[in-house]
Amino acid sequence: MDFQKSFTYPFEDQRWLNKTLIGAIVAAVPIVNFAIGGYLIDLLKSILRGDPFPLPEWSDFGDKWVRGFMLFLASLVYAIPALVLACIPMVLFVIPATSQGGDLQDSMLALITGVGGLFGCLVALYGLLLSFIFPAIYIHYARIGTFGAFFEFGNIFKIVRADLGKYLTAWVLTIVAGLVVGVVIGLVSAVLSFIPCIGWVAGWVLGAVAGVYLFYVYAHLFGQYALEAK
Repeated sequence: MDFQKSFTYPFEDQRWLNKTLIGAIVAAVPIVNFAIGGYLIDLLKSILRGDPFPLPEWSDFGDKWVRGFMLFLASLVYAIPALVLACIPMVLFVIPATSQGGDLQDSMLALITGVGGLFGCLVALYGLLLSFIFPAIYIHYARIGTFGAFFEFGNIFKIVRADLGKYLTAWVLTIVAGLVVGVVIGLVSAVLSFIPCIGWVAGWVLGAVAGVYLFYVYAHLFGQYALEAK
């Protein structure tokens, strides 16, 4: 895999800035921003086809929105276990509130606090697991295009297992890239914040553009993986 290519290929497209700015605006508008998920899928498709300049145009906006909305619905389904785990401690905290005061209540509160911490860790681990699995889900959906593709677990795990070492490397690189870009953008935005109005807007635009750029890197890393591990 050409990891360096994943970070540089967007700039080979002569219209990369226009496409990125449109993506940043779309991502900032509630409801409309479902389309950014569809754009990610279209980008994966372009990479899987081997297009020399894979950044899609922002045409067929309705189709992109529908695909992004399907991604959102699938994400909600996958989030159900985390929501259940998060709700259990909240329900348990009601018990001390309805019991009599005293040492028993304090003991129950301490126990439930510990249980809440445990469930919080489980939620975090589940979120980490989803972040690891979702690239394979995106790849499979980009290939198949149906809502059921999100839940074809056998095929999804085949994608992960095809070359686990490269998949893990791509996953780690996306995390590292997100951290590095986040720190850099945070520092630059902090400096720009000293400039009233113009600096604030510039900081927001810079952050939004960086977010779309990370989408580009994410899609290319796993698009490359899917091509080589086919």
